[in-house]
Amino acid sequence: MKLTVYFDDQLKLWVGLIEAEEHNQLKACRHLFGREPKEAEILEFIQFQMLPLLSATTQSIDVKPRRTGYTNPKRLARLAARELSQRGGSTYAQQVVQLEYEHRKVERQSRAKERREELQAHKYELRTQKAKLKHRGK
Repeated sequence: MKLTVYFDDQLKLWVGLIEAEEHNQLKACRHLFGREPKEAEILEFIQFQMLPLLSATTQSIDVKPRRTGYTNPKRLARLAARELSQRGGSTYAQQVVQLEYEHRKVERQSRAKERREELQAHKYELRTQKAKLKHRGK
């Protein structure tokens, strides 16, 4: 599991990107911190909010299995430097966040459509009741 905190120039906010890999499946989600988070805020987020937020994500993407075993210390140093210089998360994480965003968008649209249809049915019912009350004595 990996948490990357960076400043997003487009949003003008500090963003935390969480990546978790289980069984060659990568799950990722974003958390907006707003202003620059202090160490205490990040630790509180890790302790109380990170796991529920990650478990709420439904989308994941297949990734190649990582090589296990001995890795040369110089290679590890190069990989660490590369990760530090990289802004944001991995490309896979960005794809997963985009998939999750699109999934939530579709869900939100379907809920809004159901609500709109219920409201229309209710208005129609009120109109018919009103019309029946007008013609009641005739």
